Amino acid sequence: MDKKDVEKAALKAGKKIIDHTPEPVKKKVEEKVKEKAKEKFVEKTEGKLQEKANEASEKLQETKEKNAQKVHGKGEEAKEKLQDVLLSVKDKLSDVKEAGENFQERVSSSDDKEKSKNKRKIKGVNQIKKATDIKSSTKIKSSTDIKSSTDLKTMGS
Repeated sequence: MDKKDVEKAALKAGKKIIDHTPEPVKKKVEEKVKEKAKEKFVEKTEGKLQEKANEASEKLQETKEKNAQKVHGKGEEAKEKLQDVLLSVKDKLSDVKEAGENFQERVSSSDDKEKSKNKRKIKGVNQIKKATDIKSSTKIKSSTDIKSSTDLKTMGS
């Protein structure tokens, strides 16, 4: 016999017993049966709810672990990419630095050449005009002092 068959037989027997019992006993039995049914219902419902909560908790934990692994993997990839980019930037900056240094050397060497030429052009202290060497208004030529074309000597004369 199955469990279902036993339950059916017990249910039939219970119905026959209830039919043959006196009214006051029926009411008490009915109350007790309702209480027991209520307790059983609450127990089964709590059990099912607890099972579902546990399943949901397990699924949440699994999802959390999967996401954590994905995040760590993506983090490592991002770290590697960032390091590659930083290395390439470093290489480019070193190239720019070298080019700047070479340019600075070329500019410095051309400046040295110009400075050596300009060194000869620099006047000494004796060559600087003094206040007495500057022409006064009396030493400025007037229009009568300027030579004309007739005053110029020719080659033949």
